[in-house]
Amino acid sequence: MKIGAYQFAVTNDIKCNLEIVKKAIIRAVYESVKLLVFPECALTGYPPRDIENSSVVDYHELELAYEKLQNMADENAIHIIIGTITCEDEKYYNSAIVFAPYKEKLFYHKRALWGWDMDNFSVGNCNGIVDIDGWKIGVRICFEVRFPEFFRELYHEHTDLNIILFYDVADFDDIKRYELIKSHIRTRAVENVTYTLAVDTISPYQTAPTILYDRSGYSLTELRRNEESLLVYDLEKLQPDFGEKGRIEISDWVMKKRFNGE
Repeated sequence: MKIGAYQFAVTNDIKCNLEIVKKAIIRAVYESVKLLVFPECALTGYPPRDIENSSVVDYHELELAYEKLQNMADENAIHIIIGTITCEDEKYYNSAIVFAPYKEKLFYHKRALWGWDMDNFSVGNCNGIVDIDGWKIGVRICFEVRFPEFFRELYHEHTDLNIILFYDVADFDDIKRYELIKSHIRTRAVENVTYTLAVDTISPYQTAPTILYDRSGYSLTELRRNEESLLVYDLEKLQPDFGEKGRIEISDWVMKKRFNGE
């Protein structure tokens, strides 16, 4: 399956963000991408960096944006995963929405909340797993990369590809933070023996990579920092190699022992 990730400078303007997203989709379709992902809060901006708080979002404008994205998914036979803010029963969520051709939208709401997230969002309760063209895909958001537990959930479900949406930036060029988060993503790929794709916004300084790791933690492709760009990779389902088989067998053995209370 050919997958893509688009990094750009997210703003506080839904219409502006949507126009960038639409152009990225058109470009991805031209390159035969079947799954395209965008950063955390890519449609709305992230509070309080871009917007004051979750309540100031124009949710009517968001619904119009969702309709346009659904139409593009339908017309171009492409799956789209994008970060946004949702409001349900007077609660706000930091969410990823999956637009699939001619299907209902699917949601994942971020659960690892801290700092600004705690000020603006409620904790989600969905598992973030979707099937796309025979691939079982797990979705996680930003700070959740710091916690192996959120990704072991996906390992239990035998996901083929895990996706992490980031809005992680700094006001200065913090390369150390960039490398630290990069190492977290790589570790999640290795310990769960799962292809792992991450995408981040880029302004003012990008502190998480837009990158694809294979199941052994090798980088398959990575975008240049702080530049608006499209990542494209034709991902294949391959049989696990010797080391990957070992990690799978030992992981399953350890989890079985814990389940049995040994």
